[in-house]
Amino acid sequence: MTGLAISTLSTHAYDEALRHAITDEVASRLAAQDPTLWGPDAEAEAAIRLSWVDLATASRPLVADIEALRAEFEAKGLDHVVLCGMGGSSLAPEVICHCAGVDLTVLDSSQPDMVRAALADRLERSIVVVSSKSGGTVETDSQRRAFESALADAGLDPADHIVIVTDPGSPLDQQSTEAGYRVFRADPHVGGRYSALTAFGLVPSGLAGAPIGQLLDDAERVAATHGIDNADNPSLRLGTLLGVAHHAGVDKLVIADQTRNGIGDWIEQLVAESTGKEGKGILPVVVPFENAFNFNPNNEDAMLVAIGSETAPESLSGFSAAVSGGLGALFLIWEEAVAVAGRAIGINPFDQPDVESAKKASRELLGGGGSGEQPAFSEDGIDVFGTDRNTLRDAVLDLLIHIDLSHGYLAVQAYLDRHEHAGLAGVRETLAERTGRPVTFGWGPRFLHSTGQYHKGGPANGLFLQITCDPHEDLPVPGREFTFGDFIRSQAEGDAKVLRDHGRPVLRLHLHDVASALPRLNELLA
Repeated sequence: MTGLAISTLSTHAYDEALRHAITDEVASRLAAQDPTLWGPDAEAEAAIRLSWVDLATASRPLVADIEALRAEFEAKGLDHVVLCGMGGSSLAPEVICHCAGVDLTVLDSSQPDMVRAALADRLERSIVVVSSKSGGTVETDSQRRAFESALADAGLDPADHIVIVTDPGSPLDQQSTEAGYRVFRADPHVGGRYSALTAFGLVPSGLAGAPIGQLLDDAERVAATHGIDNADNPSLRLGTLLGVAHHAGVDKLVIADQTRNGIGDWIEQLVAESTGKEGKGILPVVVPFENAFNFNPNNEDAMLVAIGSETAPESLSGFSAAVSGGLGALFLIWEEAVAVAGRAIGINPFDQPDVESAKKASRELLGGGGSGEQPAFSEDGIDVFGTDRNTLRDAVLDLLIHIDLSHGYLAVQAYLDRHEHAGLAGVRETLAERTGRPVTFGWGPRFLHSTGQYHKGGPANGLFLQITCDPHEDLPVPGREFTFGDFIRSQAEGDAKVLRDHGRPVLRLHLHDVASALPRLNELLA
């Protein structure tokens, strides 16, 4: 059963906006893949990005192919699925498999220790799914090279273990076909963050054992009603609420996931990358469900959404919602709602104009041997960049006191091993309580393919705390002149440079020995 409960103090504004959306036939035009919905500037992009609305039925033939391949792998003793992918290529499969209770190793990092751990885990039994829409994502290309080399060194044929998911005709498609790999070609008219129900979401999840047919059943049950222009359409109502809240200055979306299946991280990318541009946008803030209802009571610019609940929670801003349903249904509801909200906000929800700037800066630093930036000072094994203070405590305090108390936010970006140092994510709650403002937490470089677009293209009211480290041991990228350590360092430094170029303050703390420096860091942030 799919449900949506909405609460708003701006009843008149919401009712008017919903009435206009119904009169303008937004739902039926979206179902018909009308690219004119978002205005002339977005029409060309929208024209090649709307096939996701029919995926509940269009992806059905994939199920049998994936299940047959899984049976083939099982007969050969291959039962450990590793997914190499970033952003839209990894977030949906991670949620699908978590929800289904099946094992999937997601390698969505260039952090050397994480890559080495994935290579060392049951390699002889591994099915390695390499997913990249463009075929040129450097993280994914580097991961593929590492697995190819490791398999060959172990006397294993990479073609027996590697499965490719990419767009037809991409460089990855061409080289993988020549190498004899199994290749699934996804619909090229679906953008990465809308690709949960394409081959990008279904192939790794199905090979891992998730019931992908049921996932499509969930989506198909709601798809039949979502093209209807009436006030019962949950996608239309949720999208309208997001748009009305944004126009009222409520531009933070606090996501509390009662299901605890990780869908908040998927929604985070969908909302941030779709709306955060042209100085506008909605900032998603993913919080533990148990903490959500005490979320910073002075945040009048925050809307609260409870996932998996049937009752809309109270929110000081006056805007809140509860969304429930099967996972396939939730994917479709949120995709449609964000498309509707994009129209209301006045942006193109299908492009990501500021993502490439960080990639370009990273490539330039990688090719030039790094930034050469020297720390302002070092203390307790931590190098400090981006401050004119001379102690760690003063540097952190100087960043935090500059937060905009009416509309600002703090983003913590940790370029560390997210498995080994998972507990660091707890600083989000600590800093939210300390500042009284919304705080996001992202693992680098994973967040670059998620909230990174909002950080640079959204409202200029963010402060950024970047945490980098030396790996336990670096790892070469086969066939490249750089290492994984070089690469992740260039990603962090490149993103920091672009943020500063956009007038966003960035304090970077580089930990030489993570184990000894983390207690000091936690003490500073408390």
